[in-house]
Amino acid sequence: MKGIKAVFGANIKYYRKKLHLSQEQLAEKLEITPKHLSTIETGATFVSAELLEKFTRQLLVSASTLFYSVDEITTDDSLLGKIDHIIDKECEKTSNMIRMQIRYLSSQ
Repeated sequence: MKGIKAVFGANIKYYRKKLHLSQEQLAEKLEITPKHLSTIETGATFVSAELLEKFTRQLLVSASTLFYSVDEITTDDSLLGKIDHIIDKECEKTSNMIRMQIRYLSSQ
């Protein structure tokens, strides 16, 4: 069984290639370096909630799709929907927390 970073990275690479994008092209769209993208695709590093959202927009997939491995158990659409909902809620919480921290820093 692959680790979550390896599954995520392999999916990023798969969907990037499916859209005929080079690492350089996708990295530019994501506003990261090609080297950073490479470390994500190899499973060496992971992403923030904000970068996860950028990946889903650029690769035209749901967040849960990026965590799903075809080598593991098959999930049905309702489970993927639940996973998407949880990921969306966590991304929203993280975004709100960052906004609050920025407001706090701006007020000082």
